Amino acid sequence: MLDDIQVLGRDGAVSTQNKVLRNTYMMLGLTMIPTVIGAVIGMGINFSVIAQHPFIAFGAFMLVTMGMQMAITANRNSSIGVALLFVYTFLLGLMLGPILQHAAHLQNGAQLVGLAAGSTGLIFLTMAAIGATTKKDFSYMGKFLSIGVMVVFIAIIANIFLHLPAFSIAISSIFVMISSAFIMYEVNQIVRGGETNYVMATLSLFISIYNIFTSLLNILMSFSGRD
Repeated sequence: MLDDIQVLGRDGAVSTQNKVLRNTYMMLGLTMIPTVIGAVIGMGINFSVIAQHPFIAFGAFMLVTMGMQMAITANRNSSIGVALLFVYTFLLGLMLGPILQHAAHLQNGAQLVGLAAGSTGLIFLTMAAIGATTKKDFSYMGKFLSIGVMVVFIAIIANIFLHLPAFSIAISSIFVMISSAFIMYEVNQIVRGGETNYVMATLSLFISIYNIFTSLLNILMSFSGRD
């Protein structure tokens, strides 16, 4: 009898984890709609103020995104959290405007955007598959990855003043690696029951995908962009 109860408990836990994973993937797909809409609108916005005041613009961007993330976290168990998640992804889509405008002025800009998007998708599928199928528990990686993100943001702030192209490429490369590891970590947390809220899981995965795409596009334009 005890063995039967334990089996039922394990089966129930696995079913719950699979449901969270399915809901996360479904919500992640839906967030791409406001992101694309925001990106299209963003391409038509004049972002010259960002070029004139990059530090202030970066600070404002961080305040808005951190505020939205806190609001989503506070409402993660309600429909308000889902609505805020869509608003957040729309705003991040808008903020793709400057980099997409830069790509649009390159002869091969469309190809580079497509390559960055395709590579991002491939990275996501690969890292998500590893996180979902491996028997290893990656929960220990959480603190190291969070520290890595903080170091990268400090480097970004420093490069606002330094304006070093090589440093920018290095930052983007590191961001791709950290964000890729975050995807593996987050999916692993879901399948092991460490993350049970699909709104928070979607938020984490979306941010990682967003960072990978923008970082890859920055690297591709630096090496392969043709005026």
